[in-house]
Amino acid sequence: MLRIAIVSEHASPLALIGAVDSGGQNIFVAHVARQLARLGHHVDVFTRHDSALMPQVVHWRKNLRVVHVPAGPPDFVPKERLLEHMEAFGDWMGEYFAAAERPYDVVHANFFMSGWACLRARQHVDFPLVTTFHALGLVRRRHQGASDGFPDERFEIERRLMRESDRVLAECPQDKLDMLELYDADPERIEVVPCGFDPDELAPMDRAAARARLGWPEDEFIVLQLGRMVPRKGVENVIRAIAALKRRRVKARLYVVGGSTDVADPVATPEIGRLMAIAEAQGVRDRVHFVGRRGRDELPAHYAAADVFVTTPWYEPFGITPVEAMACARPVIGSAVGGIKATVVDGETGYLVPPEDPEALAERLALLERRPELARRLGEAGHARARRSYTWRRVVRSLSACYARLAAAERHEEAALRRAPPQPYAVGARG
Repeated sequence: MLRIAIVSEHASPLALIGAVDSGGQNIFVAHVARQLARLGHHVDVFTRHDSALMPQVVHWRKNLRVVHVPAGPPDFVPKERLLEHMEAFGDWMGEYFAAAERPYDVVHANFFMSGWACLRARQHVDFPLVTTFHALGLVRRRHQGASDGFPDERFEIERRLMRESDRVLAECPQDKLDMLELYDADPERIEVVPCGFDPDELAPMDRAAARARLGWPEDEFIVLQLGRMVPRKGVENVIRAIAALKRRRVKARLYVVGGSTDVADPVATPEIGRLMAIAEAQGVRDRVHFVGRRGRDELPAHYAAADVFVTTPWYEPFGITPVEAMACARPVIGSAVGGIKATVVDGETGYLVPPEDPEALAERLALLERRPELARRLGEAGHARARRSYTWRRVVRSLSACYARLAAAERHEEAALRRAPPQPYAVGARG
């Protein structure tokens, strides 16, 4: 059994999902850590101490702890402004690693800032380093332009991590391609390891029962959008598609799940306020419902209550929500970008459409509204695909194999150094 450190500077596995900086990375870290601990590995998750109310160490599960690293104020700081605190984060972590009775067999950094902190920690003690970026700075800058709040230093940090990490994990083929084409990364260092879902958490359930539980209409065509409330997720595109359906005299109702609070609050989540205004301007405010944030235990009913799940971001490094919807046997319409291109099979488990094209989305929604039997078949095929390829157990098997290879190589190298005969002193050497 291995001793594993997972580093996730802004995305704590203990955080509530759906707020601005809480999303796929939190889910990835939480599930990977739990699955590794269930396998008997000893796992510590290092995340920034962002609340004075949280103890420094939380014993979360058997074999699993969350260690809160003091770096910056013990309060929320937007991730775009965290880089200045990563030197302190890395130095504290390096001293912690060096003082440990047993060294970590492998350290897995999540996001470029965690990776940068790990490079700092390596100045105190050496360890095999695995890096998952979850998003690449050059891809983000291409799509967000001036609205990208991260500094340009991010790009060189990512390049350095691709050179110095023992293994880089891409989340989908497009992610790997972006590393090769935009960063000139070494393909020999890259493995593709996707995100996943937990079958014990997400599974098909009766739609009528789910709607009754949520108080949703029994006999209407319902579209679900679920995720972080930020512009790049493309919720505006879905609202405009609902308006396009209205012009076609197709009745559809959209439920939007996500936000910083349990009740949709445009003050707490400004993006919700912007989207409400768009729905009003499009004449569909009465057909668009903002649900607010929901806990993981509530998500299966939301997925099950929908006729179709939609996600049309501008770009998406992986995208966990399409896999979760498939796990609940719901058809998915997603934009043909990033990981969604890999998880959703066009015409088999749902449909792929161009991002920012509400008419194309409306066309596919109208098709599924007319043909509920087709929607059912697509959902069943998606469920089979999710079970076959995207369970967290399968994901963590791949991760465990990667960790074990790196740990074995490290032990072999250390043993070789111990067996090597001492080198003679050069003429004139001191000592």
